[in-house]
Amino acid sequence: MAGQTLRIGTRKTAMAMAQTEEVARLLRASASDLIVEIVRFETRGDQDQTSKLLRHGGKGGAFVAEIREAMRAGELQAAMHSLKDVPGNEETPGLVIGATLPRDAATDCLVVRPGLSLESFRASRGKGFKIGTNAVRRAAYLRRLFPEATVIHFRGAADTRIAKLDRGDKQRLPDGGEVGPADALVMACSGLERIGRASRIAYDFPVDEMLPSVGQGIVAVECAANDFATRARLAKIENAASRLAAEAEREVLWVLNGHCNSPIAGHATFAGSEMILRASVLDETGDRFIEASRTGAADRPRELGRAVGLELLDKGAAEIIARTRPEETDE
Repeated sequence: MAGQTLRIGTRKTAMAMAQTEEVARLLRASASDLIVEIVRFETRGDQDQTSKLLRHGGKGGAFVAEIREAMRAGELQAAMHSLKDVPGNEETPGLVIGATLPRDAATDCLVVRPGLSLESFRASRGKGFKIGTNAVRRAAYLRRLFPEATVIHFRGAADTRIAKLDRGDKQRLPDGGEVGPADALVMACSGLERIGRASRIAYDFPVDEMLPSVGQGIVAVECAANDFATRARLAKIENAASRLAAEAEREVLWVLNGHCNSPIAGHATFAGSEMILRASVLDETGDRFIEASRTGAADRPRELGRAVGLELLDKGAAEIIARTRPEETDE
């Protein structure tokens, strides 16, 4: 394998590039003779900054599908994904996650527009404020935490969203209308840290208030299942703790058969040789909330994830998920 080139695909956004550069740095450090070439893609989700991601088949169709197609065609040896964008309720024939990097911050945070203080937001309990997000999970939690605020559809890469917030831009909607401008945004802490904008974090939501998305903060590197040379290279940058957490959290998605429009959250932490897994399912209004939490052996993550998922089903999660499942549509 000496002197080989590894081509890794990624999105063109600032955050995706920062994540991929970290993957490349780790790979080069693990094999000094390896040439890592980064191939950038402008995915459907990046091209269309208006529609809801559901139109493109959710995050998987919007941000992952085209890069996977290039990898299956042999144009790439690997692909970088934010794990939270990788569908967890479906098979990916011929592909495997070859490496997971050490987990960054998994929590969500509030970013406020210039001139708006966190104190005024708290004092009003969000009344009269517009909070932007494109994530159904975040929207559901926001409606639960700040019932008097207005949650609006807000799209774009992390740096683009902040620029739109600061300029007071309105968000165009698929029907041609507009909403906004936003007074605040909810974003992933890890994303802001990756692009050097951590100073914009006004409030870091503890997991007791807003449970993170499954896989949030974990960078995953995917490759072909039968490309054993690439799998061997990726194994050198694997982080065992991230893999265990990812397997537990994604098992919950598998059990629930959650889809891109389901407000599902899950987060695993460690206590010595044990893992604590929390997961929740909300309806889109935030009115109905189901949560489950269990502790189990850290080296049996899927078993723990399955137990948590089944407990959520016993508590009525299937009914909530069914109500949020999109109907067949050409739109």
